[in-house]
Amino acid sequence: MIELLDVHKTFNPGRENEYQAIRGVSLAIEAGKVTALRGPSGSGKTTLLGLLGGLTRPTRGRVRLDGRDVSALSERFLTLLRRDTFGFVFQQFQLIRDLSVLDNVMLPAQPTGRSYAEIRRRALALLEDLGLAQRAATPSQWLSGGEAQRAAIARALINDPRVILADEPTSHLDSDLSQQILAILGRLREQGRTLILSSHDPLVFEVGLVERVVTVKDGVIVP
Repeated sequence: MIELLDVHKTFNPGRENEYQAIRGVSLAIEAGKVTALRGPSGSGKTTLLGLLGGLTRPTRGRVRLDGRDVSALSERFLTLLRRDTFGFVFQQFQLIRDLSVLDNVMLPAQPTGRSYAEIRRRALALLEDLGLAQRAATPSQWLSGGEAQRAAIARALINDPRVILADEPTSHLDSDLSQQILAILGRLREQGRTLILSSHDPLVFEVGLVERVVTVKDGVIVP
């Protein structure tokens, strides 16, 4: 479904602080499966996740989605592709503090042309499914870590994406909350979605959720 072909990613090229985060990675992600990128902090997992989801462009190499080369798409078309295909769960949640939980969840659907009422109904249904219906009107900064992570998952699902990308989904949670989040991700797998996770949390790899592990070290994939 998603392919990286000899992908390199260099930040600040030509400057004193040039940094090569990804070095010649080729990787194929299978549709409907759960793939986990494993490695220590600084290994390149988050950058690789961004390349797979079109959040960042490769410096060299190609990215294909369903056989189509998307590396050189204009920003306009790449934005549409991200919105329609991917749901992102960020490590720091990235909820907007002064907005309610409901407004945060609805936000990615606003440019789609669907009616406000339709978007609101879907957002409320997602919050109900994730046990957050009673927090819909709560400002996002008042949420606990587990609640914020569930709100972030609801936001990622608002446009019904085929692919969910989650960066360290359990990093700010205790073991009980981590189990809850991983159970939610397991339900998404059962719905037929493709999940790509980055993590160095052993629990992620012990609960039977992950079907394929890709180990990343110093910007390359290692056995």
